[in-house]
Amino acid sequence: MAKPVLTISSKNYGAWSLRGWLMCRLAGLDFSEKIIPPDDPAMKAEMLLLSSSMLVPSLQHGSVKVWDTLAIGEYLNEIKPKAGLLPADAAARAHCRAICGEMHSGFASMRGALPMNIKAHFTNFKVWSRAQADIDRIVAIWRECLKAYGGPFLFGKQPGIADAMYAPVVTRFLSYDVALDSTSATYCKRVMELPAMKEWVAAAKQEPEEIDELDAEF
Repeated sequence: MAKPVLTISSKNYGAWSLRGWLMCRLAGLDFSEKIIPPDDPAMKAEMLLLSSSMLVPSLQHGSVKVWDTLAIGEYLNEIKPKAGLLPADAAARAHCRAICGEMHSGFASMRGALPMNIKAHFTNFKVWSRAQADIDRIVAIWRECLKAYGGPFLFGKQPGIADAMYAPVVTRFLSYDVALDSTSATYCKRVMELPAMKEWVAAAKQEPEEIDELDAEF
């Protein structure tokens, strides 16, 4: 079988691309990257938050093509079961899927008001009330999971699909100087210390300063 190919967009702005890419890294999948150009309609769809279910990222693995981010995670869990992307316990696995689904389809106010921009740092950023409500819910999810499963990641000792789904949120909280309690701040630090996250951030910082037609749309 040919080497899997993951199609992604910008590493600085692409929240959904980060999720799919990080899942592949956490699964231990040996894959190559295909980065679509800034003027590609699929890239703009992701950047402008038009949908959480789109053609970027997409994973081509032999004859199998998977493009929805949660579907990529489920597929990786099937072909790399030893990676532990989903919890082994059925109840914990259901909980994991529920909070991943919440991230997949929700938090539109937070995602719109605080778009992912890894290279940026906005001090004293004013968060409006609807976005703050989303932030409060995310923090509550994190605290609940960390307490229930013992940390340091959302479902225990190793990172999995849930951590990949919330990784772009971690970058947002850092970029926009979001005030966090110590538990949530420590979790953010753990995520950013992952070797795969360091690799992604380093690549994001090498991207051009601007991507045409995106800044005005945000």
